[in-house]
Amino acid sequence: MSRPPFLVPPAGVRAHLLATRRGEFAVLDSGPAGPPAGTVLLVPGFTGSKEDFIALLEPLAAAGYRAVAVDGRGQHETPGDRARGSYTLGALAEDVLAQAEALGAGAVHLLGHSLGGLIGRGAVLRAAADGRTPFRSLTLLASGPGRVARGQRWRARALVAGLPTLGQRRLWWLVQPKAETTELWNFLRGRWLANAPQQLRATGRTLCYEPDRVDALAATGVPTHVISGEHDAAWPVPELDAMAERLNAHRTVIRGADHSPNAERPTETAKALIAFWDARR
Repeated sequence: MSRPPFLVPPAGVRAHLLATRRGEFAVLDSGPAGPPAGTVLLVPGFTGSKEDFIALLEPLAAAGYRAVAVDGRGQHETPGDRARGSYTLGALAEDVLAQAEALGAGAVHLLGHSLGGLIGRGAVLRAAADGRTPFRSLTLLASGPGRVARGQRWRARALVAGLPTLGQRRLWWLVQPKAETTELWNFLRGRWLANAPQQLRATGRTLCYEPDRVDALAATGVPTHVISGEHDAAWPVPELDAMAERLNAHRTVIRGADHSPNAERPTETAKALIAFWDARR
């Protein structure tokens, strides 16, 4: 899971509920003092939350962009339900389309981290199939062409199998056996316990079984940016390189980062994002 470098939102960041045609979603919303150069929707990954992008919000606003980081359905501060059908990739992709529409900014730049990239890709494909153009670009941040690497699939399957019998509290202590008293540790534990278990099980399966849809994404013509750290356990970096070539995408490797450049190297990540979006104004 991503570990945000800090938890208190910077000045000018507003926490609120974004009302959409598919319900309300908890967001962190930041923007420039004047009219924005563009609007960015930030979608977190598996076991993540809007706080994973907290260190990007201030530099993006300073560069003229409104940035809205969202908790997905059943994730952290956005309520979920018990229906497994609510958490299929298609359903979550439709949530993203509703969120983009609700921002009222026309076509937005979409960024998805890890699982969020698979969901974001699904949203782009659904929109293209319907002739909609809600996205100016798609950024896949530490997110690959399909299912995660073998070792990560074993971990996700263990979690999916263990949730019904062990429950979230016991699983937390298996993953984090050493208690801490830090604010970050308490936040991570609280976030884990707040997730809807149905969401965790369904999205864990998505990570294990999502097929390669790169050719379909390339056919949409949506400008794409592939970013990763120089190491990534979820999708090997050479696999991300190959995906970027197939997409004819802009490619950025963030030095000193692993699976969460947004939290591990936010300054460098923000610069890369801004350069990509500025080139498409």
